[in-house]
Amino acid sequence: MLTDNPSIEKLRWIMSQLRDPNTGCPWDLKQTFASIIPHTIEEAYEVADAIEQEDFTELEKELGDLLFQVVFYSQLGAEEKRFDFDSVLSAICEKLIRRHPHVFASSDFTSDAEIKANWENEKSKERQQKNNDESLSMLADIPRNLPALSQAAKIQKRCAHVGFDWHNIDDVFAKVEEEVLEVKAELHRDDSALAEELGDLMFAVVNLCRHAKQDPEAILRQANQKFTKRFQGVEAQVNNSEKSFQQHTLDELEAFWQQVKIAEKY
Repeated sequence: MLTDNPSIEKLRWIMSQLRDPNTGCPWDLKQTFASIIPHTIEEAYEVADAIEQEDFTELEKELGDLLFQVVFYSQLGAEEKRFDFDSVLSAICEKLIRRHPHVFASSDFTSDAEIKANWENEKSKERQQKNNDESLSMLADIPRNLPALSQAAKIQKRCAHVGFDWHNIDDVFAKVEEEVLEVKAELHRDDSALAEELGDLMFAVVNLCRHAKQDPEAILRQANQKFTKRFQGVEAQVNNSEKSFQQHTLDELEAFWQQVKIAEKY
């Protein structure tokens, strides 16, 4: 048994005990790579939420939960003789050193653009080597389970790396305006065509976010939080009125909304 001092070795020991075939935890023993995926995604979002809330006490705990996911996958890999925690560490150390030649080697990049270009070039080489240097689409390994906004931004970034991109943000905005008109044309016609045009519009807006150097996933979460806070203010006013939402007209509810917005300035 390990000491009570916290360490990665202690965490690995705890994981091995949880997976012990004879004395381990039944829940942990029945888990597989696939079954843990939802938990990993949830933990990553909880880390992001703690950061956005600037709750660093909670962040400390959530980072531990996320680290445990890595240890769990490594334990499964070791049991199946595929990889283990040490090989995971070795892989990330090698990758970080290779992708940062301006830090660990003699390369001299003078701008963020050059650093990002080198990073994308290294990732492209890795994709080709992983597939035995066969011709491979640069979009082939973009995770399908990414949130759609993040996936769209990643697709666009990959394409921009090889020059398939608008040259300035005004052209991108013009494309958004074009897509808005196409959505408007389908509003009262064919549902499937409308869905397609709405998708094109959302993709174009993500592109606008990227050119504005904004993370679309992050700024939509911020918009969600802002709306939630304002709507809760509307709820408070409805409750104070001693009438239900349904007993108020839309104009009255909009007036409450505007009052909440004004109150935010003071």
